Amino acid sequence: MSLSYKKLWKQLIDRDMTRTDLRLATGISSSTFARLSHGDYVATSVIDRICQELKCDVGDMMEVVLDDKSHDTGMSDKRQRRRVK
Repeated sequence: MSLSYKKLWKQLIDRDMTRTDLRLATGISSSTFARLSHGDYVATSVIDRICQELKCDVGDMMEVVLDDKSHDTGMSDKRQRRRVK
């Protein structure tokens, strides 16, 4: 399972706003913003600040991308391998 912030980047394009504009408006550090850019997890307080600034819902800026194997059974790859043996 991973996170995708593609919707956030599309929101910024639609609003004619740069990533730097958003970072400065929300007070998010550049290292935290880099984590967003790489699709890494960030604190919910960061997500909240972005939602407040853009006046949007969490689902309007991010989504969970399920892996094929763990999606099928709800188990991690390691647990799946143990179960198969």
